[in-house]
Amino acid sequence: MLPVPRVHGGPDQHGVPLYDFSSNSNACGPCPAALAAVRRADATVYPDASYTALRRQLAEFHGVAVSRLVLAGSASEFIFRITALAAQRGAAAVWLPPCSYGDYAQAARAWNLLVAERVEQSQLRWACDPSSPMGVAHAGLDQLAGGRALCVLDRAYEPLRLSGALALPETALQDFWQLWTPNKALGLTGVRAAYVIAPPGTNELVAQLESLAPSWPVGAHGVAMLQAWVRADVQAWLAASLPTLRAWKNAQLALCESLGWTCLASEANFFCARPALPEGMSLQNALGQLRKQGIKLRDATSFGLPGLVRVSVMPPAAQDALHNAWQHLINKTT
Repeated sequence: MLPVPRVHGGPDQHGVPLYDFSSNSNACGPCPAALAAVRRADATVYPDASYTALRRQLAEFHGVAVSRLVLAGSASEFIFRITALAAQRGAAAVWLPPCSYGDYAQAARAWNLLVAERVEQSQLRWACDPSSPMGVAHAGLDQLAGGRALCVLDRAYEPLRLSGALALPETALQDFWQLWTPNKALGLTGVRAAYVIAPPGTNELVAQLESLAPSWPVGAHGVAMLQAWVRADVQAWLAASLPTLRAWKNAQLALCESLGWTCLASEANFFCARPALPEGMSLQNALGQLRKQGIKLRDATSFGLPGLVRVSVMPPAAQDALHNAWQHLINKTT
């Protein structure tokens, strides 16, 4: 039996989109210093199997003990690994927020875990802030922690937050496994590497997660990216990119609204919108026609949001292309 295709943003069977609104990568990227570090990475040798220096650098960056650092091949790899840990610990069900990243549910299915109707019925609980696809915190974050449940806060888009603030106070974060994936913020989504800050006092669980990992989960290029991530010049570049993204987002929201689209509130570098489709045209048809013109939007149906698209913030030239392509589509149907 062939595997069910997974729906993601980014390149597809047609190649790399000329204007890719479907991926939430930082449109100001790639970060020049981080890209240079990745290009300098020595792929002829293994990384240190214990990642000694990298763990220390990440721990110092976050001000936590080295023992709390877990490295992962990617966010998705960790999602599957901690789901495996939950299953080993006897988990029967997971809690998934409405409209969330598909790999949370995919990992649960892989381990035959049910999706709980209520938080208290679950032994593994997921949340993201800002979340994909909505760009806001998942509701009820403060109700997730408790008992022996593993609670994971996906912070993939925290570095790309353009407004608002984390919904949890710093003290509450101590109950969560915090998942970080800097490749989006750095505009380097092709480099797969992530890390997790474990809650205090979970050394035994950290050891179990390490035992579930393959050797060298992060390759040389991933190590180079994560080491660049903690550098002051790279963080300064990221901070400088945020005002630009805010300005682009405001312009893009105005553009979409001028086309008759309904845009939903978001605190991140992306938002959901309901396009004003020509009469008789399906969203899939419209997205297919845009794709032929080099423009890709993310159909949000797989998130449980039929009729909506997730739109990442892009530079003015890409916004102009979207405007022209949509007007062309409208003119063809009138």
